[in-house]
Amino acid sequence: MNKNNNQLQSSDIEQPTPKQLGFHFPAEFAPQRVLWLSWPHKEESWPGKIETIYKPYCEFILYVSRDQQVCINVADESMKQFAKGQIEQYARYIANSKPENVTFYFHPTNDAWCRDHGPAFIVNKETKEKAIVDWGYNAWGDKYPPYDLDDVIPTKIGDALGLKVFHPEIVMEGGSVEFNGKGTLMTTTACLLNKNRNPHLSKEQIEEYLKEFYGVEHILWLGDGIIGDDTDGHIDDITRFVNEDTVITVVEDNKEDDNYEILQENLELLQNMKLQDGTPLKIVELPMPKPVEYDGQRLPASYANFYIANKCVIVPTFRDKVNDKKALEILQSCFKDREVIGIDSTDIIWGLGSFHCLSQQEPL
Repeated sequence: MNKNNNQLQSSDIEQPTPKQLGFHFPAEFAPQRVLWLSWPHKEESWPGKIETIYKPYCEFILYVSRDQQVCINVADESMKQFAKGQIEQYARYIANSKPENVTFYFHPTNDAWCRDHGPAFIVNKETKEKAIVDWGYNAWGDKYPPYDLDDVIPTKIGDALGLKVFHPEIVMEGGSVEFNGKGTLMTTTACLLNKNRNPHLSKEQIEEYLKEFYGVEHILWLGDGIIGDDTDGHIDDITRFVNEDTVITVVEDNKEDDNYEILQENLELLQNMKLQDGTPLKIVELPMPKPVEYDGQRLPASYANFYIANKCVIVPTFRDKVNDKKALEILQSCFKDREVIGIDSTDIIWGLGSFHCLSQQEPL
């Protein structure tokens, strides 16, 4: 690629592209086959607390297992047996859970954040053929090396499933993009235009990659992410599509809080946005929890980091009786056809992410 040329050349992008072949990235609320995860094992991600995260993590798995498959990347037989033991230990507490719906794949990883290192599953609108986009992965701007094992996970899963794999050869993370399934993608300038990702690409070039590999037509840009987010502003902590024309977005009521101005600016941007068909975006406001801190560090606690499964929505909660309840009620009003389930994420968020960051969906 000519890094001094801001005009994207056709030769710069692998041809034919997924979009040219009729593929697109379905919305998370579309029917799913599998919830994909990478078993947490890196103690440095939860220093001093990793043993405390397995209960909420297994609850997440077990609630989703009631209605769909769960596939988990593990390093070896020892990790598989440990994971199975943890899942079976907590299965008796989750009514109608189906641990038998959990399958393990021997795909070693550096860390647990499958949203960002996992495969981007795309589907052909006509033939329903499934494929994978294997974006480059550099652990959020080379913050947490090594990440060589994580970087190859999409292709390993593609090989295991016998799916075609596309390689854009630029860095992109699943938590940085949000979809309505009808041609609109939403992201943030703070993350995608950060020079620690793709410094050789302009905004226009990045949009071209998004369109060609995710099969979308329309890109919407928000600004900054929340305080404590080490991903440089992932969209999945602030604004999420709940259906084709509606987003929920987190807002902070306390004007003294560092998130107040950031989230007000994003809200104003959303209020002026239009979807791919020119209709205004519908907006539902979601509260932020009270600040969550550990060891003197402000953590990126947000109710927006939920996972939409086939029959339920798994929402992180943070021991904030008022806002936890309010957030769950608002989300239940948005997902009338699914059960909204809150799981305490106070320990998980010490890893600087929650259920959406940990997961990746495979559509039907």
